[in-house]
Amino acid sequence: MADYLLKTEPSTYSFADLQKDGATLWDGVSNPVALRNMRGMQPNDRLIIYHTGDDKSAVGTATVVSVDASDPQNPEVKIKAGKPLAKPVSLAEMKANKLFADSPLVRQGRLSVVPLTSAQYKALAGS
Repeated sequence: MADYLLKTEPSTYSFADLQKDGATLWDGVSNPVALRNMRGMQPNDRLIIYHTGDDKSAVGTATVVSVDASDPQNPEVKIKAGKPLAKPVSLAEMKANKLFADSPLVRQGRLSVVPLTSAQYKALAGS
């Protein structure tokens, strides 16, 4: 099992939208590194949903339901909503946490699909 952080612009598709829909196909990713991360996902991988834009904070959890990587340029990753985080974790808080010092989240700010270590996931999800 692996952990990832998925970035989304809340005005386009927010965590609240995911909760309302229950599940969705995660798409709109074009960065080659982010696409590689998506192709590597497996069912039951844990996800953190992160709002970009003005929010810049981790806001909720989700889980990978299925992955179809038959088209490497457009992998289809279905995710289902989890729970909102008890307290959103801001990007500033992540940058201040030593756990994230080497994370692509901090080093590659524009990367929309970021792998997380188990410790990083726990720090964000609070579990």
